[in-house]
Parts: sequence; C-alpha cells; structure tokens
Amino acid sequence: MKTRRAFALGGIAVLGLALAISATDSLAQQKQRVSFSIPAENSKYVQQHVIEVGDTPGHEVRIFELRRSFPGNAPVINGVKVKEMIGSGMSDYVDGNGPNSNYTVFVLENGEKFFSRGTTLAQNAGPGKLSTVSVARITGGTGKLLGIQGTVRNTGTANPKANFSEAQYEIEYWIEK
Repeated sequence: MKTRRAFALGGIAVLGLALAISATDSLAQQKQRVSFSIPAENSKYVQQHVIEVGDTPGHEVRIFELRRSFPGNAPVINGVKVKEMIGSGMSDYVDGNGPNSNYTVFVLENGEKFFSRGTTLAQNAGPGKLSTVSVARITGGTGKLLGIQGTVRNTGTANPKANFSEAQYEIEYWIEK
C-alpha cells in the first residue's frame, strides 16, 4: 500500500514538474508570425558565377549573392524593422529545374541579425523564368535575437540572367529565454 501511494505521489510530482516546465517553455517560446512580399525592384543579384557542367545539355551549377532591401513597409521582427536580407547560395539546375542550397542573413535596423539555412526547389516556368518554393530553418541570431528559432518559408519567381527576383515570405519564430 505504501509503495502504491509513493508511486502515485511521485507520478503526481513528475506530472506537476512537467506541467510547470511546459508552461514556462510556452511562455518563453511564444511563436510570432510575419508575412511580407518583396517586389523585384527591391531585389538584386550582386554576384553570380555560372558553370556549365557538361554532362547533359542545360546542366549548370551557380553560386550567387542576392540582396533584398526594404525602403518601405519593412517586416518587423521582435519589435524591430528588417533593413535588408543578404542571401548566398548554390544552385544545381538542369534547364531551370532543381535544388538550391542557401543561407540568408536578416539585418535589422538596430544592427542585430538572424540567420537561416534552407533549400529551394526551382521549376522551369518558361524561357528564363523560374518558379520557386523554399523552406529554411532559423539557425541563430545576435543581441536580443541570440536564442531565436523558427522557420522561413517563401515562394517566388525569378530570372537570374535578367537580375529579376520577387518573393512572398512567411517567418514563424520564437526566442528561447
């Protein structure tokens, strides 16, 4: 009988502790969601290097840097406007179809930054045009964003040869305390 009571009390204590930790975590990890679009005039490929692979027609690997700015209507992360996004990546496309690995630095107006690492899939949408979908994991931040975690999703259209890129973003994030 004493063993059963001790087991029950121990179980209640563990359950109570788990609930307390869960409540604390949910307060510290309140998820925020931000959605925004970036038009082509606010996006620019500042570097691109393309190499023809040669194994099949239209197979290219490319490294690039894409900068996106917010002259107006900037998204807000943790109470601060995003100033710019700097993306670096490598694509492996055959006739505009294939994967792209990328890294993005989000620079806020106060100088703080957060970072993401993701994968984009591109599909040929006509001569020189790409339709893209991307998912990235937030990998960290600086200053008050030090414990930031979350996901960055986007869809877009691009024509890298014409220096054209536009996208719609959704960022879901929380900051670990």
